[in-house]
Amino acid sequence: ELTKPDSLAYNRYNPLFRPSPSRHPSLMEHIMAQGRPSIVVYPGTFDPITNGHIDLVGRASKLFDKVVIAVAASPRKKPLFTMDERVDLCRQVLTKYNNIEVCGFDCLLTQVVKEHGACGVVRGIRAVSDFEYEFQLANMNRALEPEMESLFLTPAEHLSFISSSLVKEIASLDGDVHKFVVPAVEEALRDKFKK
Repeated sequence: ELTKPDSLAYNRYNPLFRPSPSRHPSLMEHIMAQGRPSIVVYPGTFDPITNGHIDLVGRASKLFDKVVIAVAASPRKKPLFTMDERVDLCRQVLTKYNNIEVCGFDCLLTQVVKEHGACGVVRGIRAVSDFEYEFQLANMNRALEPEMESLFLTPAEHLSFISSSLVKEIASLDGDVHKFVVPAVEEALRDKFKK
């Protein structure tokens, strides 16, 4: 079947391949076909940003021309840090990446994607347990904005167990979190829990 010109398997490896108009192009096909920079949004609460988040930013920054780190207000989650504090921390710890932008938002994610001219969002999956929620979220976003794609990335194995919630809990009990966050975040957590 690889010899058939209309075979998807054949086309996938054909350098002259152009997606059929009748088939919705994949995210990577969309990126490759664009004559403009590829932009993706990485949304999250980042309360606070952890080494796991930073790892995913690094991975996304290699795939896309620009990564927008979108820090959600998330008042229902009652974050420890204000949105402005979280935005500032993200900017501090991500300075080594020259193709990222950090912004806060308190609107629909689909609106943020549109405003930045992004092709979709990047989400991190640490374990199978994350997938059900992320799958539901991706489908809801697609229902709201059919052109919006979701790309799932996994962090390095040694970072896969880190979550902002666990880091905050350890820090609140005066535990050592230096393995899970960068020094600026560790200091910010220490200051928060001193108050």
